[in-house]
Amino acid sequence: MLRRTRTTKKLAKRIDLQYFAHPHPFRSWRFWLSVAVPLLATAWFITQRAQGGQKAYSSGQLSHAHAVFTQQCALCHVTQAGAFTAHVTDKACLACHDAPLHHANQTFTPECATCHVEHKGAMLLQATTDAACTQCHAQLRTRDGQSHYVANITSFENKHPEFAPLRSGQADASGVRLNHYVHLQPNLMGPNNTRVQMTCDDCHRAAGGGNWPYGAEMRPVAVNDANPGRPHGKAYMPVPEFAKHCAACHTLQFDKRFGNEQVPHDKPEVVHAFLMKRFVEYIAAHPAAVHEVETPDRQLPERVRLPRVARNAAEWIQFRVDDAEWLLYAKTCKQCHTLTPASGPLPEVAKSNLTARWLAHAEFDHHAHRMMSCTACHIRTPDSRETADVLLPGIQTCQECHRENKPTEAAEGRCFECHQYHDWTKAKPTKGGFTIQQLRGDAKTPVPSG
Repeated sequence: MLRRTRTTKKLAKRIDLQYFAHPHPFRSWRFWLSVAVPLLATAWFITQRAQGGQKAYSSGQLSHAHAVFTQQCALCHVTQAGAFTAHVTDKACLACHDAPLHHANQTFTPECATCHVEHKGAMLLQATTDAACTQCHAQLRTRDGQSHYVANITSFENKHPEFAPLRSGQADASGVRLNHYVHLQPNLMGPNNTRVQMTCDDCHRAAGGGNWPYGAEMRPVAVNDANPGRPHGKAYMPVPEFAKHCAACHTLQFDKRFGNEQVPHDKPEVVHAFLMKRFVEYIAAHPAAVHEVETPDRQLPERVRLPRVARNAAEWIQFRVDDAEWLLYAKTCKQCHTLTPASGPLPEVAKSNLTARWLAHAEFDHHAHRMMSCTACHIRTPDSRETADVLLPGIQTCQECHRENKPTEAAEGRCFECHQYHDWTKAKPTKGGFTIQQLRGDAKTPVPSG
């Protein structure tokens, strides 16, 4: 059997030294792709330009509020010398949003785009980062060198002070006596001598449906009851009113001759005029009542007086008005109001000054927290016996849900959630100057540049 001898030279002759010149599927695809991709990109770009679109220049999706402007970059990126400026100027923003400053005493005013960053997708532009706020409030400085607020706040969890009404030891100066502990006890005497169990929702409720159970009129809650004239009617609780929240239990009867008729819940002068009118009408219809002897009311043992017999109708009216007013001011009105003697015959009633909004520099939305019970946050309310108690939840209660250390497991806790930068009460009206076609980029008339 013959043996073949394989030398290196013989083996090398078997290698095709022109392999790279032979056609191969991978090399063909690589060539055609390198040609097709630039051609397609160029064709797409030319098509976009021919159609008037500007998507090719966009650095990302616009927010919901500005999504309709996607085809009109010139609305924000003002053209200068025939080219778009990369940076959006305040002039472009103020064309639609005439936003006032945060505070006249601030050392500088940041540009709009510093806080409201576009092309980040479907987000809310007011959802600014904490850095937009802490660039000033981490080391707060003012033009006059005096700060009326805490000067070093870096986040809600870091160095944020206790809420002002709790931090300053402020008392509730409402001028109305209210004992939450008593009102939340079981088996209270309610309307029509029925036993009731009151809840927070009976007197404190954001806008919604239903009736006020202890109001005289029993009228439904209207949307604007929570905050008339405020933009967020469901955010704040309405200030309790006697007619809507109290009148069914705290009645204002003044004389047995008139059954369940009540005096108006008003100033002493109005009540006095009402009593005079009613007793004048009564004695005109019952003239014989002038000579009736009024026996002392045994239900009022602290008032010692002798039976009084009127000599004429005018005196009878005065006696009856005096008795009715004594009953009201010594027994009824003083349960809720502070009465002080005045120079005249009528007392002075301390003005009711119920606080509708405790956090003057922050926003709070009760409607967003409706899944929680009232006492989950207002934990001191069931045991509060003093009207002066400020029953706001402390900052630690809020931080249990609103925290940053676990952002995926906590409620939003950035500054914008509670604080506004602009004082919108000082905003100036703006006048729109665009048509729908111009905003969408469908109009032949070009959008005027800045």
